[in-house]
Amino acid sequence: MSDNRIRIFDTTLRDGEQAPGCSMTLSEKLRVAKALSELNVDIIEAGFPAASPGDFESVKAIADSNFGPTICGLARCNPGDIEKVYEAVRGADNHRIHVFVATSAIHREHKLKMAKEEIIKSAVGAIQMARDLVDDVEFSPEDASRTELSYLAEVVSAAIEAGATTVNIPDTVGYTVPAEFDKLFRYLKKHVPNIDDITLSVHCHNDLGMAVANSLAAVSAGARQIECTINGIGERAGNCSLEEVVMALKTRAEFFDLETGIDTTRLYPTSRLVSSITGMHPPRNKAIVGENAFAHEAGIHQHGMLQHASTYEIMRPEDVGISKSNLVLGKHSGRHAFRDRLVELGFELDEFETNRAFQAFKKLADKKKDIYDGDIEAIVMNAGGASSGPWMLKSLEVQTHTDQPAKAAVTLVDEDGREISDAAHGDGPVAAAFQALERVTGVELVLRSFDLHSASIGEDAQGEVTVSVEYDGQPFRGRGASVDIVEAGCRACLEVMNRILRRKERGINDAAAGDPTRATI
Repeated sequence: MSDNRIRIFDTTLRDGEQAPGCSMTLSEKLRVAKALSELNVDIIEAGFPAASPGDFESVKAIADSNFGPTICGLARCNPGDIEKVYEAVRGADNHRIHVFVATSAIHREHKLKMAKEEIIKSAVGAIQMARDLVDDVEFSPEDASRTELSYLAEVVSAAIEAGATTVNIPDTVGYTVPAEFDKLFRYLKKHVPNIDDITLSVHCHNDLGMAVANSLAAVSAGARQIECTINGIGERAGNCSLEEVVMALKTRAEFFDLETGIDTTRLYPTSRLVSSITGMHPPRNKAIVGENAFAHEAGIHQHGMLQHASTYEIMRPEDVGISKSNLVLGKHSGRHAFRDRLVELGFELDEFETNRAFQAFKKLADKKKDIYDGDIEAIVMNAGGASSGPWMLKSLEVQTHTDQPAKAAVTLVDEDGREISDAAHGDGPVAAAFQALERVTGVELVLRSFDLHSASIGEDAQGEVTVSVEYDGQPFRGRGASVDIVEAGCRACLEVMNRILRRKERGINDAAAGDPTRATI
């Protein structure tokens, strides 16, 4: 591989999923993994297999699908974790074991309670064990940016001698700044004699808003792998944003003289997919994929754009996958046009899923004059949620008065075609509708948050609702979309209820639905 080629290591499915509220189902993870492969990332860190049986199964399913990129799993420096990763990733043609241990003084004293020599011994033993299983082993000294430089160099050197093929330098808590991080990498390049034998990687968090800048500083100083996530999601303030760092390298190619293998026209569709699945939508002013990224309001800017786009745009929207024409379909559009637009947006559905989505599209087209890309995305995401049963929403009726409790009546249909109706009162229409759903399904939830996002533009835009709820002390998240926000909330709530009921049918303990053990590097 050329020395100016930067590997993109995507950790959306591991570090990204650890962001509060961003947990994904197996089918959602598979959809994201496929999108990442179409984006042409080099490595997918699919999860932390030792965290839970569910995490193991999802990593294994992604590896067995063999989408193309190297599939990686994270492990602590212990035999059980390493064996779990190997069993999970071995089905992929290209697979990697990623081991980590903390090295900073604060972690040595307060978390690990281990001496420097013990940490090196632990790292070396783990790397050697991993190398006995696979040829591709990555090592990360957690909290590297707060580790003494001389000791960090000692750890990195020992890791390389033990067989690590990639060494990652994490800014675990987003503490460093670009000039300081540049010095760290140049120190390692100078003081680790065998460092050119491996790929040097960087993993930055965004606690001070400098994850992208720090990652770019690292590659300027010799790193050749960047670890990042779609939309920058991740622990606390998030990770280095994949779309931002990739477009920085591409837009400023004359400065960096570096390149990635990323198909940048897939950036926006992938961003939309991840935000639809997680319910975490990028801020309007987010670089590259935010709704305002290519919007111009000031008169002088508009005038300049009309004269020549490069006056105020340093990249074309088409370069990141944003179509100039967002408005695509209407009530008279046919199945073929609908299917083609699904493919353009990054969705590959089977015949059954396509038919279900097309039927939903036709129903929406009777309610809305104009159908936008966001509407279509919402339809597809909806189709895989509450519609998968055992209950489907047939009808919802809401009555509200300014001086009386709201009333909601729902009719649900089960898998056998049986209809059950019930009604309830509540402090508002959403509360009333949720209580009515609870009466029919028998699943009582505690609502923690109700987040509303517009799927497209206009007064008749679909509302995308993401609910965070608790059931039996365990957190769940659901989403739904409709031109009626109460109906959207009902669909989001019903998605969670259906998931809980399906778990019970399969005999899955509800405790397995909780957050997995978190591992941060």
